[in-house]
Amino acid sequence: MDYKETAKRLIELLGGKENIISAAHCATRLRLVMKDESKIDQAQVEELDGVKGAFSSSGQYQIIFGTGLVNKVFDAFAKEADIEREEHVNHQDAAKEKLNPAARFAKTLSNIFVPIIPAIVASGLLMGLLGMINAFHWMSKDSALLQLLDMFSSAAFIFLPILIGVSASKEFGSNPYLGAVIGGIMIHPNLLNPWGLAEATPDYMHLFGFDIALLGYQGTVIPVLLAVYVMSKVEKWTRKVVPHAVDLLVTPFVTVIVTGFVAFIAIGPLGRALGSGITVALTYVYDHAGFVAGLIFGGTYSLIVLTGVHHSFHAIEAGLIADIGKNYLLPIWSMANVAQGGAGLAVFFMAKKAKTKEIALPAAFSAFLGITEPVIFGVNLRYRKPFIAAMIGGALGGAYVVFTHVAANAYGLTGIPMIAIAAPFGMGNLINYLIGMAIAAVSAFIAAFVMKINEDEERKK
Repeated sequence: MDYKETAKRLIELLGGKENIISAAHCATRLRLVMKDESKIDQAQVEELDGVKGAFSSSGQYQIIFGTGLVNKVFDAFAKEADIEREEHVNHQDAAKEKLNPAARFAKTLSNIFVPIIPAIVASGLLMGLLGMINAFHWMSKDSALLQLLDMFSSAAFIFLPILIGVSASKEFGSNPYLGAVIGGIMIHPNLLNPWGLAEATPDYMHLFGFDIALLGYQGTVIPVLLAVYVMSKVEKWTRKVVPHAVDLLVTPFVTVIVTGFVAFIAIGPLGRALGSGITVALTYVYDHAGFVAGLIFGGTYSLIVLTGVHHSFHAIEAGLIADIGKNYLLPIWSMANVAQGGAGLAVFFMAKKAKTKEIALPAAFSAFLGITEPVIFGVNLRYRKPFIAAMIGGALGGAYVVFTHVAANAYGLTGIPMIAIAAPFGMGNLINYLIGMAIAAVSAFIAAFVMKINEDEERKK
């Protein structure tokens, strides 16, 4: 594949350089903010060598190339389109301008939590390994290696406020190191660490007529999000009124001290209560709606993926892990993703066109590994019926994992990789997760076969 020629041809089909506002890429997609999307030749873009699908979502025109390939295409595209690397930091702002307030809020949460996923995934996998070591008695509980693995696995959750502080401050346009400081203040060693100490009682201090519990915010989400948002406002306001000569001294000092007081007096307790309220409400629905909740959420999750809002769920999932120590939403999302893979596999067997087969098989396998965009936008949504079949499979798989109370200890991993973060909750949890995967994939595969596809109809469309 000639990446330079592909980039040149792509720019032509997008309406020329002047129609491209900004560009970036994620793990699988080239993400573009366009001036006028009506100038794009959608049919020809999808026929380009290496393209697995293209669609418009979240204020961006997104072209699926797949893992690894997208990086090489982007490098060539950036050169041909005269896009400077420094401009990429403004890409998210350009994309947000095209969104409504609700979508903009979801996009903000997505931008904050997606960069943190590698840390959470690493910790989740390490917890899975730790769980299997304990379950199968592979080593003594006094083993130094076991103690190290325990520290490695819990670090990301204990220091989560610092990670969020850095990521959120970047999103809110403030200094990321000040964000880290605010996160660090909220988990200071002088505060009681609630991580694993649920029965401990904190001391109180009296400040400005308030009784403030000396309780840390390890593992929490909403309190530090609110604190860093306030911090960004304080920092920007201070920087406007402070003379440039003393800005470096005054602005960080005022920002930290004002945000610190406000965080402990108001934001922290309010954020903790709000986060706990969300957890209680979700748990109530989960406990009382039962498999019906799994049926609905598992069936509709793929529709949510189309909007890009699904990334904002990471904030809720992180809150569940902090409050109750498990994530019961991720197995439902996983069933929806696996079902898309099952439907995509059915398309591979039914398709007659070589290009369709070429895209469908690796895209389906990618979905089984938790990356669904190639199979959703490149295969199932093209023929519509396989997408509906996947919704059916996701609903049935989702109902089963809720009925059997399958849970995970992290977020971000679905499909086959989620096996590792389902294992710590016992062999029964793991077996039920595997059964749920089989139900979702097989039922979606059968439903897609029954509904069939019409490749000629897709070409005309």
